[in-house]
Amino acid sequence: MKSKPTIPATPAARLSSVIKSARDIMRKDAGLNGDLDRIPEFSWILFLKAFDDLEQRREITEKDYRPAIRKPFRWRDWASDPNKGVTGDELLKFVNDKLFPHLRGLVGTNGERDQRAVIAEVFRETFTRFRSGYLLRDVVNLVNGINFNTADDIHTMAHLYETMLKEMRDAAGDSGEFYTPRPVIRFIVQMVQPQ
Repeated sequence: MKSKPTIPATPAARLSSVIKSARDIMRKDAGLNGDLDRIPEFSWILFLKAFDDLEQRREITEKDYRPAIRKPFRWRDWASDPNKGVTGDELLKFVNDKLFPHLRGLVGTNGERDQRAVIAEVFRETFTRFRSGYLLRDVVNLVNGINFNTADDIHTMAHLYETMLKEMRDAAGDSGEFYTPRPVIRFIVQMVQPQ
């Protein structure tokens, strides 16, 4: 009798498992050659999931909240349902030809602190190197299991993400200088809400 795979008990173990599985999937994609390609791909996917979790929370808790990302570009519209979401070439076409151009084109009305300006800055030079929309869908489905509305998942993911950046820096050798853009830093601080 086959035993069922067990879900890791702690947030760190569970999220480490998600990251490892995502990286294993990305290794299979012909367009992703090493961590210098894989980690930025994983980053934009994580960012969109985290941002949509934040938006959903704010839609509930703030009476007049107006979402920064509209349908059909919100994570919940194109990524959250593994049974209804697009995949394959259709997913790659959506991401490259519709999603990214829409995100780059967002304009904030409150200066650089406006969330739309942050998103536009994050995606200004972002594009996907995935060649398989099926593998991209597999990674999206894994990330969909992360709940960025829990403090444990947020703090653990921040720590694991920092570890990934160090690995990317190490993989790049002497040419590896990486920094986090200020709009992303502000978004992360808003998500974590340090005391």
